[in-house]
Amino acid sequence: MTRQNPGPGPRRRLGRRIPAPSIGPVVRPGPTGRTPMKLEGGRTGVWALLGRVRTFISTVAGASPARAALLVFALATLLFTALLSLPAASQSGRVTPFHDALFVATSAVSVTGLTPVNTGEHWSLFGQVLILIAIQAGGLGILSMAALLSLAVSKRLGVRSKLITQEGMTTGRIGEVGSLLRIVVVTSFTLEGILALILTPRFAVHSGSLSEGLWNGVFYAVSAFNNAGFVLHVDGLESFVGDPWIMWTMMVGVFAGALGFPVVMVLLKHRWHWSRWNLHTKLTVNTTVILLLGGALLIGIFEWNNPDTLGQFGVGGRIEYSLFASVMPRSGGFAVYNMNDQTPETLLLTDALMFAGGGSASTAGGIKVTTIAVMFLAIMAEARGDREVTAHERTIAPGSLRVAIAVLALGASLVLVGTMALVAISDETLQRPLFEALSAFATCGLTSGLSEELPPAGKYVLTALMFAGRVGTITFASALALRQRRNLFRYPEERPIIG
Repeated sequence: MTRQNPGPGPRRRLGRRIPAPSIGPVVRPGPTGRTPMKLEGGRTGVWALLGRVRTFISTVAGASPARAALLVFALATLLFTALLSLPAASQSGRVTPFHDALFVATSAVSVTGLTPVNTGEHWSLFGQVLILIAIQAGGLGILSMAALLSLAVSKRLGVRSKLITQEGMTTGRIGEVGSLLRIVVVTSFTLEGILALILTPRFAVHSGSLSEGLWNGVFYAVSAFNNAGFVLHVDGLESFVGDPWIMWTMMVGVFAGALGFPVVMVLLKHRWHWSRWNLHTKLTVNTTVILLLGGALLIGIFEWNNPDTLGQFGVGGRIEYSLFASVMPRSGGFAVYNMNDQTPETLLLTDALMFAGGGSASTAGGIKVTTIAVMFLAIMAEARGDREVTAHERTIAPGSLRVAIAVLALGASLVLVGTMALVAISDETLQRPLFEALSAFATCGLTSGLSEELPPAGKYVLTALMFAGRVGTITFASALALRQRRNLFRYPEERPIIG
């Protein structure tokens, strides 16, 4: 019996139909027979170019999320620098010098609040709107922006992008990054809207104008929740010291923004059911409350009788503004009196609070309270002789401890180098340059006034510190978390003498 050749059609293997391999897109010639009109399985012209750009961005974001985050932040900063340099952005109608425009753009995108010029005097309404947009963009977080970029161009994240976003957002759910980012955006705008609704009537009463009150309410709501510290009034918040409605709303907004989106979502889901909170939420809330109350107590003790600070208020006002002065160094950046009027003890305490910062994946800066908590737990475990670091019936992974040590060392090194550069440039003693360097690195925004007095070289130093403080430690920690190698062998263990 002769078997006929089936020809070049579809092949069959073990009962399954395997289609013939595709050679490539089929080109249908146009009327002239020279230019293609349509591609089956492909696209031409603009669509092809957009496809290549989309593939390139997706590849960069997936291969190196940390690099993509740095790139997005740098591009956003340069864009707002160019816009703030326009004559229309200043009230005088003149071009703002590059070093000042770059400084303010970096400060806004990194939600710091340091500025070499008075926001209410120098910038026009157009310039203030640009600063507001930059604050909102930066407040969503550099890692969130990078993940959103990946989602926009590829509709899904690669494994490395999911890991980097999980590390930055501390969600613990790799497969829900897209829905998480949508929740982050909705939650952020919702909380800012609530703050704006509370603030607008009071600002309208103070200004005597509903439109001005609305603008102030929206601006300060965004600035407070994103821990930016930018103010529209020439004298800052000193005009509203006697208005507890505004003061307490600002404090609550800064406190909520500094907790971090993962903590806020856990609180919204589980309320105050402590047993249902994850370890990250417990560590963040515990450390935040300890720093808040401990800082308020010490500030109250140091400044109680200082007539230039707390001494000018009554007993109730002293307690209120002790809390206010303890909340704001955590990255809020708002102040009701001159920082230089504080005692040296309070300035040193403020330095420590700024360096600690707020919660991970929050609008706050610093080395983050979870880093402080993990380091403290490691010290206690070593003092007790425990081989593992534990908290709330959970064991903290050794990798997390190594990352915490690296972040702490990196932050201290950046502040040290920046402070030395500022001392050399400004010819100041240590106190003011250290305060300004810590405020820039921790994206806090409190100032001793040195930012306005520095020459362009000093402003570039602070700009670099703000950039590094916002994305440097985050991307550094995330890159370390992803760099895990399998060792094929193990060396003998030996303990060097430490201490």
